[in-house]
Amino acid sequence: MTAAVPAGGTAPPAQRRSVTGTRKLVAALFLLPALLLLGALVVYPIGYSVHRSFFDQSGEGFAGFGNYVEIFTDDTILTAVKNNMVWVVLAPTVATALGLIFAVLTERVRWGTAFKLIVFMPMAISMLAAGIIFRLVYEQDPDRGVANAVWVGVHDTFAESAGYPGARPLAAHPLRAAGGGAFVTKEPVRAGTPVRLPLVGVAAPRMPDDARPAAVPPAGGAEVTGTAWLDFAKGGGGRLNAVDARELGLKGLTIEAVRDGAVVATATAAADGTFTLPPEADGARLRLPGENFREPYNGVDWLGPSLVTPAVIGSYVWMWAGFAMVLIAAGLAGLPRELLEAARVDGANEWQVFRRVTVPLLAPVLAVVLVTLMINVLKIFDLVFIIAPGSVQDDANVLALQLYRSSFGTDAHLGVGSAISVLLLLLVIPVMLFNIRRIRKEARR
Repeated sequence: MTAAVPAGGTAPPAQRRSVTGTRKLVAALFLLPALLLLGALVVYPIGYSVHRSFFDQSGEGFAGFGNYVEIFTDDTILTAVKNNMVWVVLAPTVATALGLIFAVLTERVRWGTAFKLIVFMPMAISMLAAGIIFRLVYEQDPDRGVANAVWVGVHDTFAESAGYPGARPLAAHPLRAAGGGAFVTKEPVRAGTPVRLPLVGVAAPRMPDDARPAAVPPAGGAEVTGTAWLDFAKGGGGRLNAVDARELGLKGLTIEAVRDGAVVATATAAADGTFTLPPEADGARLRLPGENFREPYNGVDWLGPSLVTPAVIGSYVWMWAGFAMVLIAAGLAGLPRELLEAARVDGANEWQVFRRVTVPLLAPVLAVVLVTLMINVLKIFDLVFIIAPGSVQDDANVLALQLYRSSFGTDAHLGVGSAISVLLLLLVIPVMLFNIRRIRKEARR
């Protein structure tokens, strides 16, 4: 026999069940393990970090807000705060923009799927492995670092490198320093008398492959002639200021005749080091310009103090642009094509369709990608720790790295480390609240 149901059609309060059809006590028992785990792994660490941030280094003395004051007064931690701002603004924006460009450009391309796969592949690499890869990419030596190998190749295409870096005369040679890395003859030269321009300090690998044994031009004539050569022979021996049989000419060396500060003639040494200047050079001094001896271009110091943060951000974009591209491509596939076609029928070109139709329709997806990457970069640690050398780690410092440095090591200060962790939490909360509001707004549509 069943109990009578009131006219209103609802069961008595004692017989009500939860939405899931189970009793609240049973539901609570099932949720209890998850709640305990959440409390032990999330709630308790957060509460303890907040509590520890108000105590000194030993943990026994109450420091009040002293640790928080140190965050904004210590130069190293301030640099980390500023770098985090750069990261939050630059990295998500660039990665999202590249993802948008890749997704749009490959939408109608036959091999677009293969391209997307290649761009997304770095996501399968751990931060540790990516850091090691880019530490090698940014090597200063062009023979090892890919970035500088490309940069030096482009530079040397438009600006010829020096032929004899480090070459110099000895005190007994007829040359002296003239400023700007140049050398000039100690005495004016005369036509008909061969001029000798000896240098030392050129390593054998630096000599041109087609350099020939140095030769002395014959005396006489109205022109100024001479020899520029390496006054050193492999294995030693030879005479100072004299052209010996085993000594090589400095092929390609530029020689200028200078009178009253003006260049009146220019010549280039042949494979045997000989050169000829017109009669106008008679009575002038010969100068070897500094361009002959400047150090070769070794590229950009990517991991120097000024470029280390953009360099690390570049490695992050390399990893996460594929993530942004995949999400945006998924959103792009769901756009109503009739709106795009209607815009084209109305006379809009592709740029106008992209800017005024595609991007506004993709705004929710772009917001998801931006917010996700912003939360991600706030806790960036691995790439900075691995890529930035120890000498510039202070310049590349970020809050997550500073949290590690302040919390561990011989001079660890857990109070400051806890304060930094609380600051990171406070920075993440507004982004999370924005994301929650956006999700709720989308759910109401």
